[in-house]
Amino acid sequence: MSNLTVAVLGSPEFSKGIGKKSTESDMTFYDVKKGETTLTCVEPTKYPDRLSSLFHVVSMADCAVLVVDKIDHVFGECVIMLDCAGVGKGWILPRNYITKEQFAPFIKGTALEQYSVIEDDPVKIRELLLEEAEELDGSEPTGTSKGSVPIDHYFDVKGVGTVVLGRVADGHMRKHDSMKVLPTDKQAIVRSIQKHDDDYDWAVRGDRVGLALKGVSAADLDRGMVLSTDDELVCRSSLKGKCRIVKYWPSQLKSGMVVHVGHWMQFSPARVDDVSTECEDWRSPTLTLTLQKDLVFKPGSRGVVAHLEGGKLRVIGTIELS
Repeated sequence: MSNLTVAVLGSPEFSKGIGKKSTESDMTFYDVKKGETTLTCVEPTKYPDRLSSLFHVVSMADCAVLVVDKIDHVFGECVIMLDCAGVGKGWILPRNYITKEQFAPFIKGTALEQYSVIEDDPVKIRELLLEEAEELDGSEPTGTSKGSVPIDHYFDVKGVGTVVLGRVADGHMRKHDSMKVLPTDKQAIVRSIQKHDDDYDWAVRGDRVGLALKGVSAADLDRGMVLSTDDELVCRSSLKGKCRIVKYWPSQLKSGMVVHVGHWMQFSPARVDDVSTECEDWRSPTLTLTLQKDLVFKPGSRGVVAHLEGGKLRVIGTIELS
């Protein structure tokens, strides 16, 4: 089985023409299954009121469909979030007589320059996305488990116990694996794995999974925690890294600002302790941050930096995580 996760932005409930609604919270999931190929379409239900809703959807996406009903600050913020999160493959669907020439200046220099323009036909879009999913390698993995699953939902199920939902962000995992529950010191045993309601003994990068766990309760968990067998992951409450500020951000960052740092399903407040620049380029500073809680990541990864009081644009840019 291969699974493609698609962020669908710009038109609430557009995905209901593509798949069947499943999990619904600040994100809404729509599932499609065709033989051994599956799609997971995700929409940011609480966006634009909550930027975290947009970040969480984009951060788990393999690709994106951006519906353009009008060119405004919401469209612009979606473009910048997709670019900062590194979603390099996708499609733009213009409506209301909007042409490519009208939105082209706003995607210039971003990952969205490489997106294809498609027509407003959910059935054709479903087939297009299924074709993309079929190209993925969903075969059973070999070797020792070394994978990570950021948790996006968690709950207790009567007769089953603790269940978490998430997307395998890296590597692979197997039934009966003992996984760290980062950033805590707890361990959890994977009792069972489900992918689109079917039982499996394994899961690979990109799979949308439901995991029944032994050794932890739902009360021990929170969104953003990471189940992992990967010893390369680190937990940091302070960061120092190079920041890339997007060209539309209007002013320099200052010590004392409170920003948010996003990585996987984590979106954590952080205080800016120091801002240092080289060659007077204020759009490429080195930031020193103190986070409200530990951030879990693999060194060399990239985080998204946001300022929730930023007005019409709340995405500042990216930071190197080391």
